[in-house]
Amino acid sequence: MRRWLGALLVVATMVVAGCGSDTSAGPDPVHADKAAKPALLRAPREPGEVIMRGEFTPATRGPVALHGRYIVRFEQYAPESPRIDFRGATAFVVRLDRRPEDPRGGVKIFREAAKTGSRQIDVRGRWFVDVTFGDYPYVIRFTPAGKG
Repeated sequence: MRRWLGALLVVATMVVAGCGSDTSAGPDPVHADKAAKPALLRAPREPGEVIMRGEFTPATRGPVALHGRYIVRFEQYAPESPRIDFRGATAFVVRLDRRPEDPRGGVKIFREAAKTGSRQIDVRGRWFVDVTFGDYPYVIRFTPAGKG
C-alpha cells in the first residue's frame, strides 16, 4: 500500500510541476536540427560521391580514390551564429596531395573566404584531402561530373 501511495505522490508532483502559465514555445527540435545541418549534408549521397566533414583545421583525410571529373563543393557553417558573413573570415584553403601534408603542392582546390564554393577538377589516383585553413566547421563534397 505504501508503494502505491508513494508512486501516486510522485505522479501528482510531476503533474503539478508541469502546470504553469509559461506559454512560450521552445525551439522546434525537428526544424532546429535541419537548420543546423549544412545543405551539403542534407542531400542524399549519390553513387561515387565522397563527403567529408570536419570541425577543425588543419586536417588531412584520406586517401580517397578519385578517377575522372568531379564537381567539388564546400560549405562552412557556424551553428552558434547561423547568419555569420564568411567574407571577413580566414580563407578556407583545401588541396589534394599525393602524400599527407605534402609541402610540394598538389592540386589546389579552394582558397576562399566564403560560406560556400564550387569548382570542377579532373584527377586520377589516390589523394589526401588537406584542409589547411578555416575557422569554422565544414563539409566538402566531391560529386562525379554529370551528377548533382
